[in-house]
Amino acid sequence: MDNNEKTIPENSASRRKFVRGLGIFAVFTTLASSAGLSFFGKRVSKARSKSKSVKMLTEDGRLVEIDEMLVTSQRKKATNADVQHWIKK
Repeated sequence: MDNNEKTIPENSASRRKFVRGLGIFAVFTTLASSAGLSFFGKRVSKARSKSKSVKMLTEDGRLVEIDEMLVTSQRKKATNADVQHWIKK
């Protein structure tokens, strides 16, 4: 009745494979995160990320950013009096 005797499970090789795979996965994710790769982040197309945005004032007084491509080429700067009379309160 020797209880100090250790038994070796039959599936120890599969455990080693699992631990080895887990270690490789951890190393891969660490290297990928240090390189700046995003697995779960929001993807932005390159054309959209390079376009400039313009800040504009909406009719109700909120400041929003709009892509420069969506704004027409005919621009006219508003005066302070125009803005004060234009905003709905």
